[in-house]
Amino acid sequence: MDKIQDITQATLRHYEATAEQFFAGTIDHDVSQNIAALLQAIQSTAPYRLLDLGCGPGRDLKAFKALGHEPVGVDGSARFVEMARAYSGCEVWQQDFVGLDLPARHFDGIYANASLFHVPRAALPQVLRDLHAALKTGGVLFSSNPRGDNREGWTGARYGSYHDYPAWERYVTAAGFEAVEHYYRPTGLPREQQPWLASVWRCVRERTEARA
Repeated sequence: MDKIQDITQATLRHYEATAEQFFAGTIDHDVSQNIAALLQAIQSTAPYRLLDLGCGPGRDLKAFKALGHEPVGVDGSARFVEMARAYSGCEVWQQDFVGLDLPARHFDGIYANASLFHVPRAALPQVLRDLHAALKTGGVLFSSNPRGDNREGWTGARYGSYHDYPAWERYVTAAGFEAVEHYYRPTGLPREQQPWLASVWRCVRERTEARA
């Protein structure tokens, strides 16, 4: 675990040092397709309790709040947490993904946009189980990650794991989710020009557990 924490903390230090540049470079990104994919898959009654996992400076938190939902952010970077609270007006928690402390069966949806790929593969099963435990039965996990050929390692000062869909599906279904849909972004381009793999998953539980 110490090695995994060393990796995640190094990546977080990169974001701490570049927080303002990151915000300026991503504030205008159009992720409405991803937001819609999460919200359309949720089957409970709005407004939804949502967790923005790796919320960064708060762009999507603000969007969820503007749509009338009840979003909470979580990020490992103290600077991002501060920026997200100020920008979105939402509650934001500072937590490393490999040490999550989330309320059980609390959220209707979890939105992990360009965040879970930073989790080393050795830590990914536990992180996904933690997210599963934080969702209500039938709740929805959305993820968008750079697609790849299942390699992991450093890209500059950031660590990443780059899954193809079959590998990603194995990880997520092993944590107790079932697939809803997946797609590649940006939409309408040839596959070689679509570097992002987006996927939607539903939290399922054993019938006896669901009745408890």
